[in-house]
Amino acid sequence: MPVNPELQGREFAPTAPYLVGREKIREFSNAVFATDPVNHDPDAARAAGYSDIVAPPTFAVVVQERTLAQLLSEPDAGIDFSRVVHGDQRFSYTRPIVAGDELTATLTVASVKTLGPHSMVTAQSNVVDAAGEHVVTATSTLVVRGEE
Repeated sequence: MPVNPELQGREFAPTAPYLVGREKIREFSNAVFATDPVNHDPDAARAAGYSDIVAPPTFAVVVQERTLAQLLSEPDAGIDFSRVVHGDQRFSYTRPIVAGDELTATLTVASVKTLGPHSMVTAQSNVVDAAGEHVVTATSTLVVRGEE
């Protein structure tokens, strides 16, 4: 089943709020070798002007993953996850993610392109805080390989 071109422009329901914990930030920081003290030590983060420890820029993918799961499980999407390769990832921040943030994400399918038997699906996840203020937009392009 090919990727459904009618996905383009579709917006999904906002995800349940995700409470960003210090230990999650520390674990993620360790995994990506982020050694800046603002990623681990609340005192260092406060001294740098933040309310709590700061997540590395790619941490937004943790929240974005919830929206991509919505897309991949959409019954009419035609996306076979076993044929998906991550083609591109970008983040556009208004402010950093800090411990204590409660984040909600909403996915919109920005484009669906067909290249021969393959498809490229670009999805934007708009992440906002508990006040509804924009934090980051995470943009992913998934390459869905066609049948051989």
